[in-house]
Amino acid sequence: MVYKVIGLMSGSSLDGLDIAYAHLQEKASTAKSPKNWEYTLVHTACYPYSDEWRQRLAAAPGLSALEYQLLHVEYGRYLGQQVLKFVEEFGLHFQVQLLVSHGHTAFHVPARHMTAQLGDGATLAAVTGINVVSDLRSMDLALGGQGAPIVPIGELLLLPGYDFYLNLGGIANISRHNEKFIAFDVCPANRVLNSLVAQLGKAYDAGGAIAATGHVDPALLDTLNELPYYAQPHPKSLANEFGTETVLPLIQAAGLSTPDALRTCVAHIIQQIAATVRSFEVETPARLLVTGGGAHNKFLVERLRAELIGIGVEVIVPEPRLIDFKEALIMALIGVLRWREESNVLSSVTGASRDNIGGAVWIGQES
Repeated sequence: MVYKVIGLMSGSSLDGLDIAYAHLQEKASTAKSPKNWEYTLVHTACYPYSDEWRQRLAAAPGLSALEYQLLHVEYGRYLGQQVLKFVEEFGLHFQVQLLVSHGHTAFHVPARHMTAQLGDGATLAAVTGINVVSDLRSMDLALGGQGAPIVPIGELLLLPGYDFYLNLGGIANISRHNEKFIAFDVCPANRVLNSLVAQLGKAYDAGGAIAATGHVDPALLDTLNELPYYAQPHPKSLANEFGTETVLPLIQAAGLSTPDALRTCVAHIIQQIAATVRSFEVETPARLLVTGGGAHNKFLVERLRAELIGIGVEVIVPEPRLIDFKEALIMALIGVLRWREESNVLSSVTGASRDNIGGAVWIGQES
């Protein structure tokens, strides 16, 4: 059976809403590949957030309970409107079987078994008239897991053939594929880089061109690398606030020029990724797939490539649509697995007591 699904992803970098319309089909099992899926990315779009929406999403953790719930519903309506715009743009009327929305993470507190993503699934289903799967992480938290990363199930089923999967989004996270899948958040990435370059009136450092002109500040780099999170064992995950409230203030307090601050932050990201790769036993040659917005940062990718080639790890950057829409595509698959009542979160990744089926289902279509 071919599932025709839209996946929605809003990342911590707050650049916009990623939408992917994909056809997904389970492949026949073999002894080598007991379960795999094939996909076709049919249509994709990223609808940038207005300054108002960017500010409202960023400020959500400071709202009162009532204000937060009102924003939750309003953002669900906004998501529905963007889906209708996408459907109209690509002529997908009456073709989409399922919508899968990650929502926008406002709170993530694994130690208290709590995570919260803005974007009310019931409202999204009501606005679009399409069945919806949302709230993808809560079940894993309830079972004692980190609730993150959840993308590795899609890497396992859709993108076989790599030893490592690195996503460079607002937060950098890595997956290791060996006898079992292991994945965790490595360090803040684009959220901090974008905040630093905003001082120059830019949304992001295109290609890493500004960072390339800067110099590394050794004292700041040591301070960043010594943060306690990096010494913690996995499974582990980061809230957005680690980047904005811990890492960013340390960089700003150093009083560096913007190019030097960016360059030092890039060095920090590279060193943490390289340390993570080295922490695993790696049979070389190995292959690492890089996706997420940071894969467009040529300077960062070049520095990563130079760092990892010495230990026999090849850094591979795929075609642009997979770079930008891998997470939205995988959200679509996670929703299909939920619809089929099959496990869609891996306990080997999150540390939950068992693999689990995450997601709330909202029936948007008329009976």
